[in-house]
Amino acid sequence: MDRDKKFMKRAIELAKKGEGSTRPNPLVGAVIVKNGEIIGEGYHQYYGENHAEIEAINSSKESVVGATLYVNLEPCSHYGKTPPCANRIVEEGFSKVVIGMMDPNPKVAGKGIGILKKNNIEVVVGVLENEAKQLNEIFIKYITENRPFTYLKYGMTLDGKIATTTGDSKWITNDKSRQEVHKIRNKVGAIMVGIGTILADDPSLNTRIKNISGKCHDPIRIIVDSECRIPPTAKVLHLNSQSKTIVAVTKKADPLKIGEVLATGAEVLIVDQKDERVNLNSLIKILGEKGIDSILIEGGSELSYSVLAESLIDKVMAFISPKIIGGARAPTPVGGKGINLIKDAIELKKVKRKVYGQDIMIEGYIKKRGD
Repeated sequence: MDRDKKFMKRAIELAKKGEGSTRPNPLVGAVIVKNGEIIGEGYHQYYGENHAEIEAINSSKESVVGATLYVNLEPCSHYGKTPPCANRIVEEGFSKVVIGMMDPNPKVAGKGIGILKKNNIEVVVGVLENEAKQLNEIFIKYITENRPFTYLKYGMTLDGKIATTTGDSKWITNDKSRQEVHKIRNKVGAIMVGIGTILADDPSLNTRIKNISGKCHDPIRIIVDSECRIPPTAKVLHLNSQSKTIVAVTKKADPLKIGEVLATGAEVLIVDQKDERVNLNSLIKILGEKGIDSILIEGGSELSYSVLAESLIDKVMAFISPKIIGGARAPTPVGGKGINLIKDAIELKKVKRKVYGQDIMIEGYIKKRGD
């Protein structure tokens, strides 16, 4: 089993190389082992191109007959953009396949494993399963619920502030933390902010991480702006980017302002209201239907509270800088009405701590009722 874990860990490492390039497909890596040595390996590089298993077979230094294949996700069994990998594995003469996790896609969901077993290939499932599931947490939620996996990210000082009383916020966190944020942006389908962030900071909301083709993957930019107050000159409306900007408004928005936004080439979504604002539940549902599988929510404090209060967040990532700025009126990461009793506080589970220079990042998953 230790050997299985070793080679599965390598498959997961390979899979991560596809971040930002395979959406909406999952991240998959594959390793071929014969006589205890790796003879081939590969990963799914781009949506619509060879799956990891085929890349590994094509890279093999010798015949794979009798070899063991390690793959973090069950081989596919259906025709999509490419032929079924399970059938190819049978044809190539593998004797054993070790799988990290079963594919939650209803089109597969055990069928790939069934093909392998039917053809007398030994199959082991569940090696480093937790790691395999975390790697593809976006894919798992989207393929099973048709809703985006949502991250909430913010940076704050040691005393819990995201800006000074004058509104100055650059930069609370350090370069290493900001580089990590770009890595997160690189793997999600969209990034969402409230209109307050646009008016205060005029951010670009892009990424500087290059994928294997040498190009940057920019997430779709989503601005929650109930009354369409976004200036026509805002940077997010004028980026040289392959990804579009979506402005979510309500019926309260001025048609002339909507027209100004549309004239920049951006998309405007008119969403139903809740408490005089964009109904975030409805917005998330619409975005899922548009094929957006994941969203990074970066603020500001009012939007952060709203998505938490509506139970729309899956995972929180808080970057904490060892700085103290004080100020009773200085903004905090989560605003809104707040929670009255400690016993009702929103809690995290599976908490991890990471260090970026002097900054500390705490991440965890939202604890759901019944957890």
